[in-house]
Amino acid sequence: MSLPVNMRHGLLAAAALALTVAACTGGGDSREGASGGAASESTYDDTPAYGDAIVNGTIGDASNLIPMVAGDSASHTIAGYLFDGLVTYDKTLSHLEPRLAERWDISEDGLSITFHLRKDVQWTDGEPFTAHDVEFGFNLIRDPNTLTAYAEDYRQVDSFELIDDHTFRVTYGQPFAPALASWGYLVVLPKHLLEGQNINETGFGRHPIGLGSHKFESWETNTRISLVANHDYYRGRPYIEKVVSRVIPDLATQFLELKSGGIDTMGLTPVQYQRQTDTKRFSAEFNKYRYVGNGYTYLGYNLQRPVFQDVRVRRALTHAINKQELVDGVLLGLGHPSFGPYKPGTRWQNENVRRYPFDPDRSRALLGEAGWTDSDGDGVLDRDGERFSFTILTNQGNESRLKTATIVQKRFRDVGVDVAVRVVEWSAFLKEFVDKRKFDTVILGWSLSPDPDQYDIWHSSKTGAKEFNFVSYANDEVDGLLEKGRRAFDPNERKRYYDRFQEILAEEQPYSFLYVPEALPVVQQRFHGIEPAPSGIGHNFHEWYVPKALQKHAIAN
Repeated sequence: MSLPVNMRHGLLAAAALALTVAACTGGGDSREGASGGAASESTYDDTPAYGDAIVNGTIGDASNLIPMVAGDSASHTIAGYLFDGLVTYDKTLSHLEPRLAERWDISEDGLSITFHLRKDVQWTDGEPFTAHDVEFGFNLIRDPNTLTAYAEDYRQVDSFELIDDHTFRVTYGQPFAPALASWGYLVVLPKHLLEGQNINETGFGRHPIGLGSHKFESWETNTRISLVANHDYYRGRPYIEKVVSRVIPDLATQFLELKSGGIDTMGLTPVQYQRQTDTKRFSAEFNKYRYVGNGYTYLGYNLQRPVFQDVRVRRALTHAINKQELVDGVLLGLGHPSFGPYKPGTRWQNENVRRYPFDPDRSRALLGEAGWTDSDGDGVLDRDGERFSFTILTNQGNESRLKTATIVQKRFRDVGVDVAVRVVEWSAFLKEFVDKRKFDTVILGWSLSPDPDQYDIWHSSKTGAKEFNFVSYANDEVDGLLEKGRRAFDPNERKRYYDRFQEILAEEQPYSFLYVPEALPVVQQRFHGIEPAPSGIGHNFHEWYVPKALQKHAIAN
């Protein structure tokens, strides 16, 4: 599970530049009923049919189903079924396409956008969706009393002008490159239900009314969230009648549930993908997919801790990490070493930044320069009577992160640093440790938008409660580059700013960037209509279906 840095695309969709489909059946065209009895193409009608349920496995529960106040991927994944944005990235992640906005006009100077909303959309309580709802959400996310990490994009707007019930215009005071992409689902909220409520405390976050492909049914805390199909969905009634998200914190247990029919889909671990899914039975029941993920895993240093304020220490610790060892040993080769905050192979990655090869001797030398020596010969470095020791914190349920922490712990001990590893349940990990800055280091991941703007993670103004610069990084030049990068429309100009931004991060190492894992979803074969694309497999979920003969769950609809 990762934190979403930017919800501009409206959904937390897995993105990829290169994608291969590894269907267990050697192509994914043959399918088997969930009961285990083979159903060949000649024995059933493959016509799309309404009905059935899909049960997803997840390691952590959602925190809040109001997108603007949720900061975790579990919440945004569920919210993605309940809400839609005005615009979204297409399946290739190459351009924006309409959703709740049927079209838009951009002024010649690029400072104004006029949105024309669809007139056939309604909330699931029957009330019409209008521009008044967007205006309400816009004002709410900009309200300083709203605890949100996503307000900055909307604070760039100088004026919001309602033209009629289905048309509005926003005008920016300065050029803002991510402007159009920012109008995802964060500001789409029902004014008639939420006006006058405290958005941080309202019960709506646990019983929302939306307008997406599915609508809320129930929530059993730390157990499951259930959704049912929105038959009036403006893009067409979804075929899958019910979506259930089951909280199973342990991925090994999830895998057992998958094989026994308790869940239909999950993200496989590298070991599961490579070594535990080659059997004929598994191949007859499931399709595996593999593609480069849209995020990266990192070790983040709490820069409020004095020990990490010396850049020599951070560089030394990165030198002590063997990133290829992590890719080979943790990911079993299903990933790539990471050297910065962009995906390998994208136009925004600067491949020429300073790198820190695995070099324990250089690590020890840098630590010595910073005053850390083993004065008493006990194998642990010390300075002024203080032992060099700290804790790596990560979340429960992510086997890869725990293995990463264990390997990094050993490598740090090899250079004289005493490190403990602590694993905490996901919601407590965020609320009690990350949000409150009560950690030394964390192993976490970011899920990224196709837009290169990373203002919310790295700008020095974004260190407040619930905000994403929780390592407290501050650099005046980086602040300026991030501001310039979001003001430039020319991609080549933006590239120059973000290249320099990456050079500074590489020099200062506020994170030890570790690896980019590949996404490894698996889906029960009775689900048809899955269309792999650079954005992943979920972009057309409302078109997934189960042929009538293969349906497992009888649901009244």
